[in-house]
Amino acid sequence: MSILTRNVFLAVVFCAFFKGYSQDSTQQKSNIQQYTPSKLVGKGQYDVKWFNNLYTETKSTFASGKQPRQTFFTSTLEGYTGVGTNKRWNVGAILEFRSNVTGDRSALDVFKFDGENNTARSGLTSIAPSVKFVPIASVSNFSIQSSFFIPLVDNETENGVFLDQKGYIWQNRFFYDYTFPGDKWQLFSEINSELSFGDKEDSFANNSLNLSPGLFLSYFPSSKFTILALAQHSQRLDLGNDFTQDFTALGGGAKYQLTSALNLEILYTNFVRGNNTGLGQTFNLGLRGIF
Repeated sequence: MSILTRNVFLAVVFCAFFKGYSQDSTQQKSNIQQYTPSKLVGKGQYDVKWFNNLYTETKSTFASGKQPRQTFFTSTLEGYTGVGTNKRWNVGAILEFRSNVTGDRSALDVFKFDGENNTARSGLTSIAPSVKFVPIASVSNFSIQSSFFIPLVDNETENGVFLDQKGYIWQNRFFYDYTFPGDKWQLFSEINSELSFGDKEDSFANNSLNLSPGLFLSYFPSSKFTILALAQHSQRLDLGNDFTQDFTALGGGAKYQLTSALNLEILYTNFVRGNNTGLGQTFNLGLRGIF
């Protein structure tokens, strides 16, 4: 092969490679980039998420010093489908299952579901019809999720073991995200409001309003992978139950697009301060599919 022929051949290969690379780099965004909680799915699509949260604590602000370990596991399944042709309305439902252990048992004992020695409780605790909508047609990255939680527990606490709130909750979550030029950085913000109501004797939270703002900053090394840092605060306001509460948590995590439809999420948070609350850690694992 002559030098000229070889150089032409290499130039063609070189151009083909970078053309293919360029096409790949400009392909449609992955779901973890495109479908933040702010974004709604279209008609005929389904958004299903299974999220698992394990919170464990050995300290609290109710008393000083080390406390016997308590662990609270919450598994949430939520699903939505698009209504209409303009991606402004989604309807769905949320189910919550909980398993809690006390008495200084191992954090992983929440997965035994045994009720041993009055130190554990578990069960399906609430169901919520839910709707998501975009209030301003020209701002598709701002949305609201409104859900009404119906309690399924008979008693909030039995034999000293807390399971879940026994009261109705009207939850409204306000979502907004912004992607910076270059698609490498993304800022997601949320304000969650929960109005709890019912008989004061049934739950510590009844007749209170909980406000929880949060910020999530994500960096995308590639379209299929992101790492993120987060900061959240929660403030419970007294509306007649004589109980207030607040805490602040910091953490981080990652998301990975497993397939074109399914992505995996892992998160960790640490409760760095608070009043009338435990001071523990959360370990979170979620799967989300958009079909």
